Order: sequence, then structure tokens, then C-alpha cells
Amino acid sequence: MGECLMSRERLLHAIGGFGRTAGVIVVVHGGRSIGRQPTSPVQLSVLRMLPVARAIRHALRGIQVVVDRPRFRLRGWNGDDASPVGDLTALLDQVARDFGRIPVVLVGHSMGARAALRVAGHPLVSAVAGLAPWLPPGEPVSQLAGRRILLVHGSADRVCSPAETWAYAGRARSIGPVATIEIRDGDHAMLRRARLWHRIAAEFTRLSLALPADGGTVGMPARSDDVVPARSDAVPADGAVVPARSGDMVPADGGAVPAGHASQVAVPAVPSGPGAVADAGVVADAFARAAAGQPRAVL
Repeated sequence: MGECLMSRERLLHAIGGFGRTAGVIVVVHGGRSIGRQPTSPVQLSVLRMLPVARAIRHALRGIQVVVDRPRFRLRGWNGDDASPVGDLTALLDQVARDFGRIPVVLVGHSMGARAALRVAGHPLVSAVAGLAPWLPPGEPVSQLAGRRILLVHGSADRVCSPAETWAYAGRARSIGPVATIEIRDGDHAMLRRARLWHRIAAEFTRLSLALPADGGTVGMPARSDDVVPARSDAVPADGAVVPARSGDMVPADGGAVPAGHASQVAVPAVPSGPGAVADAGVVADAFARAAAGQPRAVL
């Protein structure tokens, strides 16, 4: 990670200055359990996150945020090396150097979700969403304290276990509230009901940064260039999806930009009170359920 970063001067020009930036959103692709080959920009697991990042940018259009879609150096988790964790930590450290004290929201898929949850304790991270996450037994949860956490899994995922995700959520609730959403018939690659997955990711980032909805709509309209791969990279049953190198950091209102790191950031409150769930949507509903100790939302 870090190979494709822009200069500080170009980044400042692209976003109009760090002082005006509301937050940084990092969209993290999946990979596999073992894989020491370098990642590729045309890897299916990398490409799968393109429409996710686009949905987030669309939901936050007109708001000064940076959306980064980095690429891990290696394709795999690689046992105790936990290769993507080092990559993400380096990226967050750079965000801290470049932006200072700014909230960072991580949205990860599969292996990328596991890595994002592992680095949740970084001082800049305020929220993490795990989409079809790879969360084998024994994953630590103490680093989640004080962060907003959302876990979303499809009931038809045959690559990463939904049961392991719900078990992880159960353990994590000893640290703090964890919102969970089950997608009926959702698959690992998030191809079935893709727009719902995209909407959830976009809505989560908006809520996590306490940003207003644009016209009351968080979901992203279908576009002809929203190409979703027909299948994701093969991943072992205990694996996840995709590795990455840093690149394509883009403000929500357009313009290519890089990534970086920072300090402890407060987590904005989830909307509450009459009408809050209806206004904010399914993600706010999931957090309301978590706060009330109710079962996960099923969509």
C-alpha cells in the first residue's frame, strides 16, 4: 500500500484543503487465506469494490469527504503475518500525517473486513462496517471499544460463515453495541441484491460521519458503468476476499486523491427519537435494535 499516493500539494488542491474535510472513508477489498502474489487492479475482488465506493461517493456528493479505495500489496492474509493489517495500519498512519485529527470510516469486504476490524483500535478510526466478513473463531474484539461497528452477512454465503460473523458480534457486544444485518439469500460476492449492499455501505458512512442525507436518498441509482463482476475470486472456505495497494483516493464530489493517518476521534451519535429510523434507514434501524438488545435485522 502507498504506491499510488499523490503528493500532498495535489491532494490539497483536489479537496480544497485538509481543514475543510469532514472525514476519510476507506473502502477495503477482499482476498484469500494464503496468497503471496502481488495484487492486481483487475482482480475481481478489487473490481467488486468499485460500485461500493461509487455508491458512497454518490450518497455524500456535495460534502467534503475523501473516499479512498486502496489495494493491498499481497493477495492473502498469510497466517500470522496478517499481511493486510500492516498495509491498512500504514495507510492510516499516513492519513494521520496528512490530515491530522480526522475521523476515518472503514468499509471492508471479506478479508478486507477482517483487516478493517483488526485495525479498528487505530486512533483515527471512528467506525467499521464488515460486509460478508471473514471472522474465524478467535478473532480479537477488544480493539472495537468506542467504535461504531456494523456487520452485514448474506444467508447464502458459502465462502465465509454467517454463523461465525454472528458469533463474533456476540463476543464484541461485551465491548459495546454492534449492529448486525442479515441479507436474505445474499451471497459472498454481494452480487445478489447488490444495490441493497451498496445502499447499506453508503448509509453507514453517512451516519458514521453524522452527515445529512442528500434529498433523503442514500442509495445509488443504477448506472451503465456500474459493472459488477459475475463472480468473485475463488476463496477458500476459511478465507475472504481481496488484497490491495493504496490508490484512487477521491473526494466525494470528484477528483483523484491519496490516503493518510491521524489521532483519537469522537464517534458521532446514531440518530434517535421519533422518526429517526424512518429518516436514516436500515442502518440506523440496525443500531437501534442493537442498543435495545433486539435480534439482528433481516432484509
